[in-house]
Amino acid sequence: MRIHYRDAAPARRSCLHGGWGTAIYPFDRQIATLGHDHRIVIPDRTGYGQSAGFAAQEVDFHQRAAAETFGVIDALGLDRPVLWGHSDGAVISLLMASRIPIAAALIVEATHLYRSKPASRAFFETMMRDPDGLGERVAGVLAREHGASWRDVIRINGVAWRRMRTSDRRRTKICTADACPSCVWPALVIHGAKDPRTEPGELEALRASLPRARFAIIDEGGHSPHSERLTADDVTEVARRFCPRSRPRNLAQPGTRPT
Repeated sequence: MRIHYRDAAPARRSCLHGGWGTAIYPFDRQIATLGHDHRIVIPDRTGYGQSAGFAAQEVDFHQRAAAETFGVIDALGLDRPVLWGHSDGAVISLLMASRIPIAAALIVEATHLYRSKPASRAFFETMMRDPDGLGERVAGVLAREHGASWRDVIRINGVAWRRMRTSDRRRTKICTADACPSCVWPALVIHGAKDPRTEPGELEALRASLPRARFAIIDEGGHSPHSERLTADDVTEVARRFCPRSRPRNLAQPGTRPT
């Protein structure tokens, strides 16, 4: 399988991956700041951007993407990267950490813990039935990155989340404490206090599932603190302190109160 990736900075190794693709939630601020000391590699997962497309996402698409990203890291020879995952990418990073201790550390941003998202049901319905309803700006960005098939990309992801919710009602969580062994620490969890995709009690359950992680709660942050105007600089500074220049790492893709 051919996977497209962006090599955003040549100095040291780093890999970032995001939710609907990279353009809608760009890492521009982080590249500008961290790119002097890290090589930042941003792969398009299968179905996104310039990588191979697909007709559907299975309910285990996070697990499949984790296996795919292992292949990207191996093909590029990235030695113990820091995995920075955003949204679906954060779930993928956690799943990767549970399988093989390949990462030096994790940055887990806006991650999902629960398989069922009742508070986001209308959002997923819009994704499945009316992608244009996400707004003109969103549609324009997605069209530039994914081309004429951008609506299919969004519909497919929405359907996968609906199927994941109904496929196994016995499993409430995507990731558990067992998915985060001590060998991958340190870990930094970045989460917007106003994230509309976070269910009631989900952040507290996430803390319980990741007891050894450092949490940075971004007071004005929504679902993408790293790219939002009010919070991007704060997130960049938190990440810079987490990956200081004196301790270079490989990073792989996605107001602050560190706790």
